[in-house]
Amino acid sequence: MQRMGDLILTFPLMLWLARVFPGQEILVVAEEAFFRPLMPLSPKVTYVPWAAADALSGKDFHLVVNLSLRDRAARLAAQVRAEDKVGPLLLEHGGRYVRGAWQLYRASLVANNRHNRFHWADLNALDVTPLSRIRDTAFDPPRTLPKGVNKVGLFLGASEAAKRPGPGFWAELLRALLDRGLRPVLLGGEAERPLARETLKAFDGPALDLCGKLGLDELAALGQTLQLMIAPDTGPMHLAAWTGLKVLNLSLGNVNPWETGPYQPGHYVLRSNASCASGCWSCTRDRLVCHEPMSPRRVAFVAARLCAGQEDLGRLDMPGLDLFRSARDASGLYRLSPEGSRPAQAGDLLAAFWQAFFAVCLGLWEADRALSAWRGLAQGLPRLARAFSARLPGLGREIKSCLGTGTLGPDFWPGSPPMLRPFTGYVEKLMENNDHSQKAGAEALALFERLSSVCAWPGTRPRGGG
Repeated sequence: MQRMGDLILTFPLMLWLARVFPGQEILVVAEEAFFRPLMPLSPKVTYVPWAAADALSGKDFHLVVNLSLRDRAARLAAQVRAEDKVGPLLLEHGGRYVRGAWQLYRASLVANNRHNRFHWADLNALDVTPLSRIRDTAFDPPRTLPKGVNKVGLFLGASEAAKRPGPGFWAELLRALLDRGLRPVLLGGEAERPLARETLKAFDGPALDLCGKLGLDELAALGQTLQLMIAPDTGPMHLAAWTGLKVLNLSLGNVNPWETGPYQPGHYVLRSNASCASGCWSCTRDRLVCHEPMSPRRVAFVAARLCAGQEDLGRLDMPGLDLFRSARDASGLYRLSPEGSRPAQAGDLLAAFWQAFFAVCLGLWEADRALSAWRGLAQGLPRLARAFSARLPGLGREIKSCLGTGTLGPDFWPGSPPMLRPFTGYVEKLMENNDHSQKAGAEALALFERLSSVCAWPGTRPRGGG
């Protein structure tokens, strides 16, 4: 209901559902302004505009999946008759519940996604699609056009100003690309036309401006003639990746590229390596720190290498920036593979541990994956691992106390250290989702005991640590 990019990131789920339930009709309720131009490029489903959505409440379904947090969507999901339901439900008496372990995990990421390493497209599917189906799905690599094709698309806009560069950046990037023999094309919808005008005014030179002149199907067709699209985190960036146009994603502002980077393998993400940029729900700084190292000259250098087919970027060194390539891990889940001389960071090891812990607890991976991730954290960051372990007894006491009162303290999640918030945020949602029942408290305690057992595994404590 909120973003065209969210709808495009649902395309893989549409494909997987068609294979899990062959021959069954798939209805997708979405904003008509989003789905109408995407229909020629979408998997074969039946789209229903929200104006007609109430008619669905009289039908029977095998499965309902709600991927929106909006009340209207949650109310419709609750009203429709179905054998099974996944996602947020808003009942007539006002109670709100989330069905599905992975949708509950995703709900816990609201304002709490700094250490999340699960992509939205994967989270859309994990409650209803076997992991083997995801792992066995192969996407074609982004196409590389013949040498001599040097056109590069610059998609200017994004849903929020903080998620995109300003006109001065784009103007300087135009110059830098032209200096490297590339032919930039300005792209965008009607909303990007003022930004294009400001960019061209600052550039003060000739450039092809197609903002507001192409529909999404025409944009996809134009993409067949481009070597690369440079874009912030925006719907047309996801469309480019879906249609096989190689993407260089300028990841700026309050986004987490692990969640909303280009989903298909073989695309590139450039992101600040400031600690706050590892996963951001909203900016709390007095300035956009993540914008500062994003130099147009650096972007043009990477773009020229990619357009020339020189994708061996292992020796690349850009202080303040990290370059990633989209890929899959051994289990088939999305991952960002670092390019260049990038040392491991504290956030990497901590996020890898939390990904492994939840993947194990929610049934995706074998238990040894969590133990291995903790071992890597304890060996790589011994002081942080000791601090982590030292916090666990107090956390356990808080959870045990809620078994008697039925409620967690008001600061249980927001007052916990950032390194523990993936766990406390999930536990808080788990308790809310089960009306703070004793059963939910027992489940939370069992989850805590599992965490404690992983972190106390023999041989994982660093030498000299307690």
